[in-house]
Amino acid sequence: MTPENVTPIINLNLHDVMEQLIQGAVRFGFRLATALAILSVGLWLSARLTRIVKRGMERRKLEQSLQSFLASFVSIISKVFVFVIVLTTVGVQMTAITAALGAAALAVGMALSGTMQNVAGGLVILFFKPFKVGDTITTASGKTGVVKRIMIFTTELRTFDNQTIFLPNATLSNGEITNLSHGGVRRTDLIIGISYGDNVDTARRVIMDILTKEPRIKNNPAPEVFVSNLADSAVELTVRFWTTWPDLAPTGAAIREEIYKNLPKKKVNFPFPQLDVHLIK
Repeated sequence: MTPENVTPIINLNLHDVMEQLIQGAVRFGFRLATALAILSVGLWLSARLTRIVKRGMERRKLEQSLQSFLASFVSIISKVFVFVIVLTTVGVQMTAITAALGAAALAVGMALSGTMQNVAGGLVILFFKPFKVGDTITTASGKTGVVKRIMIFTTELRTFDNQTIFLPNATLSNGEITNLSHGGVRRTDLIIGISYGDNVDTARRVIMDILTKEPRIKNNPAPEVFVSNLADSAVELTVRFWTTWPDLAPTGAAIREEIYKNLPKKKVNFPFPQLDVHLIK
């Protein structure tokens, strides 16, 4: 082969390579433009879908915490779906994406096993609603307070002395919970001791008059006063009435104060602890 024949062959090969590069660049550019268009439309559809889901939950008056979680979940899942389509359009192999996501999910799941239990516990609380924001609860560990927020991992509890406690949702969903706010009305039993020898009927009449004048006490079930125990130093009367949960503590305090003020006026006394000693010669 002469040098004159070599030069045209080299030029022809370079021309083919350049043509292939140009065609590849055009194809990639077209794919990239398509992927960007899909990304733009997909993100818009994701935001639109999230708003629709959120409005639907608001119409159904779901818990605010549940609305926030589900809206975030829909947004994340829809965006992941869009990005997978974009990567596929660009030319990335789905097998590689699936393998990477699977490995990442396994690693994260092993590292966050306890955290995922809290997530599952949060979902159980949000869906089955053993309590809601604003309820007063007592947990299995003895913590009592008002529920301020139900989050994905923890629940915020505000105690009556204004302490803030964050409780793991896994513990709450698997443990015993007493919801003090459920039921509408609550019963209160006050134990009042009077001296032996004092008139029980007079004491009952005075206390019943106090109960009927208190507007926060329910008439159904009706309040009642009865002798519940003959103790060592007093005849114990049980004062029983029903009221709403928010009025429970202030009503009980008001009734105790009125009983203390009015019983002595009717010659009914509150005894001190007594012990009789008999001396035998």
